[in-house]
Amino acid sequence: MKKTAVIIGAGPAGLTAAYELLDKTSIKPIVYEMTGGIGGISKTVNFKGNRIDIGGHRFFSKSDKVMQWWQAIMPTQEAPARDDLILMRHPYGTLKHNAADPEKTDKVMLIRSRISRIFFLRSFFDYPVSLKFSTVRNLGFIRTMKAGFSYMRAMLFPIRNETSLEDFFINRFGRELYEIFFKDYTEKVWGVPCKAIRPDWGAQRVKGLSITKAILHALKSPLKKNVSIEQKDTESSLIERFMYPKFGPGQLWEEVANRIREKGGEIRFYSMAVGLDVNGNEVTEVRILDKKTGKVNAVKADYVFSTMPVKELIKGMRPPPSEEVQEVADGLVYRDFITVGLLLKKLKIKNDTKVKTVNDIVPDQWIYIQERNVKLGRLQIFNNWSPYMVKDPETVWIGLEYFCNEGDHLWSRTDEDFASFAVDELEKIGIIEKSDVLDHVVIRMPKTYPAYFGTYDRFSVIRDHVDRFDNLFLVGRNGMHRYNNADHSILTAMEAVENIVKGTVSKENVWLINTEEKYHEEK
Repeated sequence: MKKTAVIIGAGPAGLTAAYELLDKTSIKPIVYEMTGGIGGISKTVNFKGNRIDIGGHRFFSKSDKVMQWWQAIMPTQEAPARDDLILMRHPYGTLKHNAADPEKTDKVMLIRSRISRIFFLRSFFDYPVSLKFSTVRNLGFIRTMKAGFSYMRAMLFPIRNETSLEDFFINRFGRELYEIFFKDYTEKVWGVPCKAIRPDWGAQRVKGLSITKAILHALKSPLKKNVSIEQKDTESSLIERFMYPKFGPGQLWEEVANRIREKGGEIRFYSMAVGLDVNGNEVTEVRILDKKTGKVNAVKADYVFSTMPVKELIKGMRPPPSEEVQEVADGLVYRDFITVGLLLKKLKIKNDTKVKTVNDIVPDQWIYIQERNVKLGRLQIFNNWSPYMVKDPETVWIGLEYFCNEGDHLWSRTDEDFASFAVDELEKIGIIEKSDVLDHVVIRMPKTYPAYFGTYDRFSVIRDHVDRFDNLFLVGRNGMHRYNNADHSILTAMEAVENIVKGTVSKENVWLINTEEKYHEEK
């Protein structure tokens, strides 16, 4: 009888695992997805013809394997997109093979120029922070001098034993810049002081970046333009270009799902994994709840790939693991996420850059909101991700990102109340006029960010327990309780399948993803 793999979740890791199994083995994958959609937090939501990218996804990786895999699914553009034509530009850095024209085909990766800035003191600052004249002007001479001396002090007298994210930031940027540009935003994201967060998060997200590297990059950029999409010698936080599916990240994962079905795999929606039965060093069955009928079915599996939250995975194991394992799992913390899509006639903020844009809107894909008198964390402008994300090119389609805890005062607001609150915040800091709002939508995403506090410092207890099951593979962001990006999640699934192919029992190579510098990517 043909072997089967139960795959829990139709996000990037789960779909990659299914695709790779079909490509490299004779194992049949069956993907169980608790919702009715594809892509997990990488899905794209279509609201009346306007598309929302949940969280924003730059398709860039230092892994050649991932870059090639993406391009095998959707080729990169070799002809101008809609906005390229309007602005009479040609995207540089494109690849010659598998050429695709965005105006003639939908299955295409656009080449986008990366622009993200910080909005603070009602002004724009480069992200990452640079020491340009505009930075000095916006910060003021006194703040700039304090930041300079603070950075020099951090370089001369670093904190020797980094025990928190605060220590991590201060060592790389100095206390003054940390308090201006990192402290408040990071605490918006996590809801706890930076002192309470382990430095691991910074090591994964900020990596080798520092003021010195940002300055050197700024000095080299005009002299030597890196036009390749791979950007091998560039810090991930400083990349200048990235790929992006014509209709957002969900389009790529829907294409992957189609290929899985064509190759004989299955994807079953509204099917929620509620538990695993184990015997010795094997998972024997996965209990699946049919959310439409309410019935729980036991599904036999030769292999199991789990992207479900670790806390729920441990809670659903039969027989239950030790009290210590359960205690650590119960103490794992997650941060939840709300996006408000706003359709606008126009933005109030003006394009003060030299970058040409359609209708002269600001050129950013992301704007980090550092203003302390609002809850808003980040702002996306979908027109700048892809012109095809917006139904009417004369309108502006934006996403407001809020970080919260499921059940708190933000999460519990009604959609109408939350949308009104979000509009008021944007108007308060001068980004829009309320009268320019045409429509809105509110989207809630639970367990978006696995947290690096709670019992995270004891996570090895859980890892030791789950690694003893030879046919169980934890992959992806929630599956590993690790702040992975899509490329990291893809790699964890690829490595897990490779282990099956080679008969490798150890899971060490899977856990190493996103701990080695070569895998890192900024989001």
